[in-house]
Amino acid sequence: MSSLSNQQVDLQLEELPGWQRDGNAIVKTYHFSDFVEAMSFMNQAAFHAEALEHHPEWSNAYNVVEVRLTTGDTGGITSHDVRLAKRMEHIVQPKCL
Repeated sequence: MSSLSNQQVDLQLEELPGWQRDGNAIVKTYHFSDFVEAMSFMNQAAFHAEALEHHPEWSNAYNVVEVRLTTGDTGGITSHDVRLAKRMEHIVQPKCL
């Protein structure tokens, strides 16, 4: 697997509202109504990450979840990162503030 080109990443980010490039990763901060919703999102996303065998770098503080996706093997952003970001977006559609 190889990293996506800058142009490919930019094109994918157009379909991922709120996601931004940060060096060799794509990042987003999610805001939920409370801690339980934030943890629910993380639990659901964990199952998707496991199924894709691609795990995020993330943190949680009360109702905020910060996500960073990168592919360490390539040192850049790959289709795996984009795929997981899209699944995360699908999870939060009705829940995120």
